[in-house]
Amino acid sequence: MKKWSYLFTALAVVLSDIMCFVAAYNYRGMLCGIEHRGFSAPASIAFLSAIPFLIGIIMCVVLAIRFHRKSK
Repeated sequence: MKKWSYLFTALAVVLSDIMCFVAAYNYRGMLCGIEHRGFSAPASIAFLSAIPFLIGIIMCVVLAIRFHRKSK
C-alpha cells in the first residue's frame, strides 16, 4: 500500500506541474488573441482550464492519504 501512496503523491505533483504549464500557455494565448485577433473575453478565462487539473490533484491527494493510512 505504501507504493500506491507514493505513486499518487508523485502523480499529484506531476499534475500540478502540467496544470501550471497549461494555464500559462492558455493565458498567453488569450493575451495574444485579445491584442491581435480581437478576442472579447478577458484573459482570466484561461484559468478555467485549471479546474479539471485541480479535481485530479485533489483526488490523487485523497487517495495517497488513504493508502498511506492503510499501510500503517
